[in-house]
Amino acid sequence: MTEVMHSAASLDGPAPSMGGAADARLPLVTFYLTDRCNSRCVTCDYWRHGRLDVSLQSIAALLPDLRKLHTRVALLSGGEPLMNPEWRAIAALLRDAGLRVWLLTAGLALAKHAADAAALCETITVSLDGTQADTYRAIRGLDAFDKVCEGIRAVVSRGASVGLRVTLQRANYPELERFVGLAHELGVHQVSFLAVDVANAHAFARENVNAGDLPLAPADLPRFAAGIDALERYHAQDFHSGFIAESPQKLRRIHQYFAAIHGLADFPAVRCNAPEFSAVVGADARVSPCFFIPGTGVDTRAGLINALGEPSMVAQRARIRDGEHAECARCVCSMWRDPRRLAETGFGLKERAHA
Repeated sequence: MTEVMHSAASLDGPAPSMGGAADARLPLVTFYLTDRCNSRCVTCDYWRHGRLDVSLQSIAALLPDLRKLHTRVALLSGGEPLMNPEWRAIAALLRDAGLRVWLLTAGLALAKHAADAAALCETITVSLDGTQADTYRAIRGLDAFDKVCEGIRAVVSRGASVGLRVTLQRANYPELERFVGLAHELGVHQVSFLAVDVANAHAFARENVNAGDLPLAPADLPRFAAGIDALERYHAQDFHSGFIAESPQKLRRIHQYFAAIHGLADFPAVRCNAPEFSAVVGADARVSPCFFIPGTGVDTRAGLINALGEPSMVAQRARIRDGEHAECARCVCSMWRDPRRLAETGFGLKERAHA
């Protein structure tokens, strides 16, 4: 998951101050419903120390600002959002307010919540980092591969629009092509790939920044390159249709990223304006400019618009636009949208089929 935030920026010009400008826009907001998690991932530390759950009341208090900001998509993330006991009520509240609800989940409890998730969420993205039980257990720390697949099938069978998100790392990159086959087998609408982040502790609440064996080693790079070539050769239609979300060129950027970690290439150039159209609200109510960059400590107790307009946050967004944040140079998830078309984009959400 990797969603981001910014002050409500005008779609046709520079970002205004958050003083109630009529043309302010914040189309996408990510809410961390909890910082607790039921996975035990080697890439993340939320499960070690998460304690907080967001309340329905706190989300309801933000609805007036979401209307003023013309927010259209609410991404429910965490931690594991399905662990919040009020997640159904929160999703229903946002949906009834006219927002499209997007659920990002590890899927461990998806089978249990399948009926509600399919009914309340426009799109469901499931993080799945293995195509077999052994790989899944090595990365996620639990013997739950079959349970997650059960949950995916359960929401697909109920008509939900479901995507898989794969975090590529040393333990699973040999399964690159098998992930595409598994995605077809599970009946999802799309599979996407992201490089494991090894530079940013904030993104995954990591207390130990040491990346260990997460990234590909230099000796892995030729095999990974060959896997991308094979995927392009044998799955051209999946690229063309968008079933594989990234183009072959974007997958090769992941290869370049891993090469750069070892000083064998430059880090791929990052083009991202996510903080211009989206925001992240943490389980502690603090606002961040994006998933990978911590905010300035400002929270939403006085409202989202006030938080985004606080001088320290305005200054932080300006520094990000000016390329002054080191996190951006090594970001694994660049997200750029044409400001002139933000009113049209669904941020990758696929309309569900209706009978």
